[in-house]
Amino acid sequence: MTMAPLPGAELVQKPWQLYRYLLRCCKELPTENIQQHYRHAIRQSFRVHVDEDSPERIQQIIKRAIEDADWVMNKYKSQK
Repeated sequence: MTMAPLPGAELVQKPWQLYRYLLRCCKELPTENIQQHYRHAIRQSFRVHVDEDSPERIQQIIKRAIEDADWVMNKYKSQK
């Protein structure tokens, strides 16, 4: 079982909650350049999926995005 990058991951149920959660994760990254890179990637991903209306697919996307955020956060924690 992996740990979530920030408290509150288990509360994310809606796309706007995921968006805010991921942006909060970005603030924990080590440098401004890295933060900007991931903020841009988050915004792009939301633009791509803006028309998604299947609740099951939305939950899949949320779960995967949290797992990916966990991986990114662990990647940069291990480099410290």
